Amino acid sequence: MQLLEAVPNISEGKNPVLLQQLARLLRAARGICLLGIDANPCANRTVFTITGTPAEMAQALFDFIALSCRLIDMRKQHGAHPRLGAVDVCPLIPLRNITLPQTAVLARQLAARVGNELQVPVYLYEAAASAPQRQNLAFIRRGEYENLAQKLQHLPPDFGPASLTPRAEQTGACIIGARDILIAFNINLNTQDPAPAQIIASKIRQSGGGMPGVKAIGWYMSNFARAQVSCNITNFHSAPLHAVYEFCQKQAASLGLKATGCELVGLVPLQAMLTAGKYYAPHETNETLLVQSAVRGLHLDEVKPFVPAEQILEWKAGLTA
Repeated sequence: MQLLEAVPNISEGKNPVLLQQLARLLRAARGICLLGIDANPCANRTVFTITGTPAEMAQALFDFIALSCRLIDMRKQHGAHPRLGAVDVCPLIPLRNITLPQTAVLARQLAARVGNELQVPVYLYEAAASAPQRQNLAFIRRGEYENLAQKLQHLPPDFGPASLTPRAEQTGACIIGARDILIAFNINLNTQDPAPAQIIASKIRQSGGGMPGVKAIGWYMSNFARAQVSCNITNFHSAPLHAVYEFCQKQAASLGLKATGCELVGLVPLQAMLTAGKYYAPHETNETLLVQSAVRGLHLDEVKPFVPAEQILEWKAGLTA
C-alpha cells in the first residue's frame, strides 16, 4: 500500500473553535489518520500532521484547504511566523511504496484543483516546483501576505488568480509541494531578546555558510517567554538534532547566553531521536532508552512536555520496520 504524510500549516493558532472544526473534518475524512495538531498562539500558526493513501489524501487536503480558506481572513491575521495565506504551506511527503517524483505529481494535481476550483493563488515548491528558483519556500514567501498584490504581478502563481481579487485578498496564497521529511526544531535561549537568536540563526543556516540542510530564523515567543532559534532541518542525517543543539549552545555561550532546551513542532522520525540518543548515551542499545536519552540531552520538555508515543512519527502512526 502506498502511504503519504501531509503537514498543512495554517495561519491560525489562537482560535480553538476554528482548530476543532478543522480537526473534526480530518478525523471524519475517509482513510485519513490525524497524527498531531501543534498550535502556537504567539506564532499564530498551527501544524496538522496526517497520513493516508494518495487518493484519500488528495480529497482530504482539498476539503481541508477549502474549509481553512473559508474560516481564516488574512486581512485580519497577524503573528510572528512568516506566512503568505490561510493555508500557508502544504507539503506532501512520501512514506511507504511511493517515490518523491510520484508525490510531486500528486502535489501538482492538488494545486491545480485548489487554484481552479477555489480560486486561490497557488505556488508550487520543492520537488513539485515549476522552476528552480521556486523550489525554495523562503523565495516564494518573501514579502509575505502584506506584499501579495505585488508578488502576484511579478511572480505569477502556478494556478489560480494572478491578481489580488477580493477572494485572494481574504485567503492569501497557498504554497503546495512535495518534499522529504523535515524536522521543525526550535532552540530556546535564556533571554527574551530576539537579537541573539537572530545572530545565531544567521550562523547556523546553510545559506549563511552554516550547517547543511538547515534553515533558521530568530524570534521571541511570548507564550514561552523565550527567544528561540527556529530551525527547519531538511536533512537530519547531515544535520542531526544534537549537532544543531550543540552548535546553538556554543554560539549562545559566545554571546554570554545559554541554550536552555529545545522544542519539536509536529512529529519527528524515530531515527533522528535514536541518533541524538546515541550521542548522549553512546553505549546504549535499547530504543526506548535511547529516546529517553535524547529527550534528556536536548531538554525537549523545557517549554512543553515531549511525549514520545505521540510525537515520534513511526510510533504514533504504527509504522513498523
